[in-house]
Amino acid sequence: MYKTILLTLDGTPTDRAIIGHVKELAKLAHSRVVLLHVADGWAARTFGPDAVSPEITEDTAYLNRVLAEFQSAGIPVQAELAYGDPPKEIVRWVKQKGCDLVAMSTHGHRFIADIFLGTTATHVQHNISVPVLLLRAK
Repeated sequence: MYKTILLTLDGTPTDRAIIGHVKELAKLAHSRVVLLHVADGWAARTFGPDAVSPEITEDTAYLNRVLAEFQSAGIPVQAELAYGDPPKEIVRWVKQKGCDLVAMSTHGHRFIADIFLGTTATHVQHNISVPVLLLRAK
């Protein structure tokens, strides 16, 4: 059913909930998982893949730790680091590379916070045509 699951990660503790769900789903569906984190600091937005900054170093290390976790569970996995505005980059990744499911956790902001902070999940789900699994982090 889900050959490829795109798991978006923001590098915060909210990732833990969706990581656990995707591990189990990938095992059941015999899916390949792509871990995607979008670096969105000044250097990442300005220099893209040529950016060198502590943020990029930390993001790469984080992706490698999560990658190792999926590999140790026997799940086919790859990790990708994108650069720029997270909602736009996730949508672009899905449109260019394709997947069968996008999985992401949400922070659970409510109305006023959403207006000021915006939501990555809302932008993504309204701009792609594949299913989106949203899990509200506790």
